[in-house]
Parts: sequence; structure tokens; C-alpha cells
Amino acid sequence: MTEQRTARHAPVLVRRVAELLAPALGERPAVLVDATLGLGGHAEALLSAHPLLRLVGIDRDPEALDMAGRRLAPFGDRVCRVHAVYDELPAVLAARDIPAVDGVLFDLGVSSLQLDVAARGFAYASDVPLDMRMNPTVGRTAADVLNNYSADELARILREYGEERFAGRIARAIVAERDREPFATSARLVRLLQNTVPAASKRSGGHPAKRTFQALRIEVNGELDALRAALPAALAALAPGGRIVVESYHSLEDRMVKRAMAEQASSRTPLGIPVELPGHGPRLRLLTRGAELADDEEIRENPRSASVRLRAAERLPTEPIPVSGADRGWGVQRGRVT
Repeated sequence: MTEQRTARHAPVLVRRVAELLAPALGERPAVLVDATLGLGGHAEALLSAHPLLRLVGIDRDPEALDMAGRRLAPFGDRVCRVHAVYDELPAVLAARDIPAVDGVLFDLGVSSLQLDVAARGFAYASDVPLDMRMNPTVGRTAADVLNNYSADELARILREYGEERFAGRIARAIVAERDREPFATSARLVRLLQNTVPAASKRSGGHPAKRTFQALRIEVNGELDALRAALPAALAALAPGGRIVVESYHSLEDRMVKRAMAEQASSRTPLGIPVELPGHGPRLRLLTRGAELADDEEIRENPRSASVRLRAAERLPTEPIPVSGADRGWGVQRGRVT
């Protein structure tokens, strides 16, 4: 039942994502990296729209990879699924002898599977173990963070990753409570937050657990550190004419994406020089005016799109052009990619 429910969940802004990537994928052999494969909804739409497309789908969650594999099975060997974090993109491509790609997609944040399966510990509506690992086989859990970080460390992640106004107050309450008994499940943490966050803030700021759970999830999975490394790697992997689309769900991610794209969409010629120096022009062309939001119809169809911020860019031919998309595949033979 869980698999059927999550598999039906609509990918966010799928039509807009397909529209933005279409010019780079065309009607020719092309390679797309879906850096956050999840349940494979975006991948399915793009593979269906582009019969010659090959896709490298990356996800750190082994259960999501398995479910996406079943969803994408009709596309056969056009799909290569990889168990990895998206900051491992250079190694993923190098291992498959792929020198450049035609498109990259990031759909950041927590996936439908992780939210819908209560036992994963991402949602605060159920009393479940405080896990929150996107890859549940490795690494520290949210309970480990709550029970072992100092008050100052807890306040920092709540403030930076959750943008929580009452970070210091919450951190002190957590430390006092764990001294009585370590945290193990979510309901106890939710009760603490309800008792700690002022009533006025609860009325205007939504559920008092929302920001704390977001901060813990980001810390547990090292999401911002991974994204900080992944963005320049993804931009460097684009062939001329290749496109990148990124869907973010909170301001920290979106600011990072905006900054990475803006840096490469700007000239590097020093101020005062009247002509563009060779090799110093913009590397990217921005395809969106700021961040695009979901419209009312999209939000009605898919409530999880309410917080999405979409940005996209295209790689400009400012440097020597590598092997063309028509000659790229999964491996190298006789000195050329096939």
C-alpha cells in the first residue's frame, strides 16, 4: 500500500521541468543526470518524452532506488541507477566514462517516500524513532544529534538550518530534557517544542516542530555541504548547450543555487576593460527570471509544490566543445565515447 501511494505521487513542476530541459535533450542521443532520482517521476516523464535519452539516476536512499527501478523498468538499459550522494557526481560520471552530459536535474529536500513512510522519522505527525537518515544504513540519526550535541551546537543548526528564532531557548530545553532521559522518538520532541515555542509564534509561524525537524534532517544528511560541492560539479559536467534545472524547497538551498548560477552567468573580465577577454565571458545563460514558483493549479494538484523555488540555466559555448551528445553513451571504445 505504501509503495502504491508513493509511486502515484506527482513529481513537482514536472511539465515545467520537461519544458526547460527539452531543448538540450532534443530528438537525438543525449545523457541526463537525475541527481535526486527519488521515486523516478521526473525521470519517467523525461524518458517518455525523449526516446533516445539515456539517464543516470542517483539517489542515496536504497529503497527509493529499488522503487524507481521498478517504475523505470520499461526503459531497459536506457537507465543506469547509482547508489550515491549527488556530491559524488564527478566520480559517478568518471566510472562510466561520461565526459559531459546534456542535462542535470536536482529535486532537493525530502522525498515523497521518506515523508510518507512514518517509520523513517522525517514527519512530526507520528510517534516514531528519531532517525531522519536518507540512507538508513549509515551515519548518525536525529536522536544521536539531539542526545550528543552541545547546547551551542544545537542552537547553531536550529538557527542556520531551520531559521528558528527561538534556537537558543529550544537548545537549552533539549539539553535539560535529555539529562532526564535521552531522546528516542518524535512525540517527546514535539511536546517539548510545543511547550517551548511561544504561543504567538505558533499562531503565525505554523507547526512549532517544522523548523526544528528541518534543521535536524539537514544536519543528519549533510544536505547543504553536499549541495555546495555538487552544484559546481554539475555545472562543470554540462556540455555546451546543456541545461541544469534545480528545484529547492527552502531559502538556504535556493540562495546557494542562485549564487552558484549567478557566478557563472557573469563576465570574469576585469572592470574597466572595454572588451570581453577571451575565455572570460559568462559560462551560463540564466533561463528563469529569478526563482519560479508553482501556480495555484499546481499547488492544488500537488500540495508539496507550495514551497518550491525553481531555477534553470544553460551552458554557453565559451570553451572548447567536448564530444557531441550524439557520440556520447555509457563507455569509451577506440578512444571515443560510444
